Amino acid sequence: MTVEGAIQKTYILTALLIVAAIVGFNIPSPIVVWGGAIGGFVLVMIMAFKTHLAPRLAPVYAVLEGLFVGGISYMYYSAFYPGIILNAVMLTVAVLCLMLFLYQGGFIKVTEKLRSGVMMATGAVLVVYLISIVANLFGGGIPYLHSSGPIGIGISVVIIGIAAFNLLLDFDNFEKGEQYGAPKYMEWFSAVGLLVTLVWLYLEILRLLSKLSNR
Repeated sequence: MTVEGAIQKTYILTALLIVAAIVGFNIPSPIVVWGGAIGGFVLVMIMAFKTHLAPRLAPVYAVLEGLFVGGISYMYYSAFYPGIILNAVMLTVAVLCLMLFLYQGGFIKVTEKLRSGVMMATGAVLVVYLISIVANLFGGGIPYLHSSGPIGIGISVVIIGIAAFNLLLDFDNFEKGEQYGAPKYMEWFSAVGLLVTLVWLYLEILRLLSKLSNR
């Protein structure tokens, strides 16, 4: 595995995701959204336990995730203002560039303590979202999580910050993979990890912009 190889794989997966997102945006359907979301999740879980399958499954994941992102984007586009998608994309790219600058410049070091903290915070967010999904099925919900008030906006900002710090872990995984001589297929797996973070970041920024537009 090399950093350059992982970056190239990231470009390939990102291109596939963008093309699929355009298709998903122009064919808005619950089947497309849920099919992409569930299919993408299943493939990520498989790759997490069978990393050697990443070269074959990663492109399929990118397409499924792209369909999901495109469908979700259309929902925000139709429910809020037309420019929300472009703004979310630009902000996602801006955050990516900022975190890459901070990482490459050595302003933030990915220590084991930082890695553990980010992973714990990410796990906490996942648990909160799972509880929210279950609560919604029974007509409940978590207070302020989806609200457009100051607390709801603050929660979104914190979650975006956690997603942004996950980018640092992804960058570090690229370098660690090369440093420790990881197998070539780990380039695809590492690229998938970065793509997962970028999609999460984009969706959280979309959520934040939608909250701001409701104020």
